Amino acid sequence: MHKAEFVLEFETEKEARIIFNSLYPEIKHRIPKTMVETKLSKSKIFLTICANTTSSLRAACNSYLRWIKTAVDVKDKISK
Repeated sequence: MHKAEFVLEFETEKEARIIFNSLYPEIKHRIPKTMVETKLSKSKIFLTICANTTSSLRAACNSYLRWIKTAVDVKDKISK
């Protein structure tokens, strides 16, 4: 089993909560061959991804990090 862990820290708890909630639809529809755990704690999102192969792990990491970046970019555009 291969594993990657990310800790993403945001400026405020509200921002972290917005991004965390935006991930829910993606977490609900699982990526094949992976297991994903998320946790929100104050202004931090903890993301753990486990997969059977390195290629599955890499694909899942790329997907989740891209979704998070997209959510941040959308939030930033709306905030302006």
